[in-house]
Amino acid sequence: MPQHLAEKPAALSTPLSPPPDARMVSAKNGRQLCVKEWGKKNGTAVFVLHGTPGSRIGVAPRDGVLYRQGIRLIAYDRPGYGWSDRHLGRRVVDAAEDVEAIANQLDVDRFAVVGRSGGGPHALACAAKLGDRVIGTAALVSLAPRIGDDGMRDSWFEGMGPGNREEYGRAMEGLEALTESLRKRARAIHKAPEELITQLLAEVRAADLQVIADAGIRRILKDSYREALRQDGDGWIDDALAFVDDWGFRLSEITSRVLLWHGTDDVFSPVSHSSWLHEHLPGSELGMEPGAAHFDAIARLPDVLSLLTKPGVPGCD
Repeated sequence: MPQHLAEKPAALSTPLSPPPDARMVSAKNGRQLCVKEWGKKNGTAVFVLHGTPGSRIGVAPRDGVLYRQGIRLIAYDRPGYGWSDRHLGRRVVDAAEDVEAIANQLDVDRFAVVGRSGGGPHALACAAKLGDRVIGTAALVSLAPRIGDDGMRDSWFEGMGPGNREEYGRAMEGLEALTESLRKRARAIHKAPEELITQLLAEVRAADLQVIADAGIRRILKDSYREALRQDGDGWIDDALAFVDDWGFRLSEITSRVLLWHGTDDVFSPVSHSSWLHEHLPGSELGMEPGAAHFDAIARLPDVLSLLTKPGVPGCD
């Protein structure tokens, strides 16, 4: 059982061990990470990094689609989410070590990385720190750095909805302020994940309403949120703290191919963030879709996977 789960058993729901379709992988300092795979076992490996909050069982193409694309999709619960041990004080850059540990233990040499929403910064960290092992990276509806040499500074909050403005504002105040505000909310959502969807609906634009209205997508989101918040929101808290702090790497360290995609009506991570990333990542490819919003990235994932792994892309022949 993950170490941090044992500290707060009241937050757990049954079962008390990871499901049989997942496996536990050892990371730095003995932490355990919960990993799930789909698709073609000997296909091109792609790590898909979930949003905030989120888990390994988030939205992904069906097995048959992945098999036809020749893709081995790998997902894991970031520390503090699902069944993965918490990594208190983690930075965005630390995701690279976790992904590398998983790749090593799964005997994966080279791979692509895709991050949606809160997974976007962590995907960029992998591109910056894992060198030639990363054959390509995609960041969909991602945030950009707030501080550091590449940071957006005062413009970081522009265009962001009130929910995320409040959450990240509390994160800037520190761990105690954010924990107090998110802990109770996370417990309620774990018990009734429809609550988070209801909260999101209060802010989303028309495009997102249409996506969330799909019964299948809604069910997957609910299951992912319930699984994500097993640990009283620890992963959610640590993500928010990491996003507003220095990410621990520079965008100039990224030398592999980067695909960026953003809907122009996004109010959770504004489109200006991807524009900023594009300006600071020479050679990156940016797709901005008018009338699309945050959750439209779900429908774009299969096309992005195909672009990253098609023949002719270095490492994919």
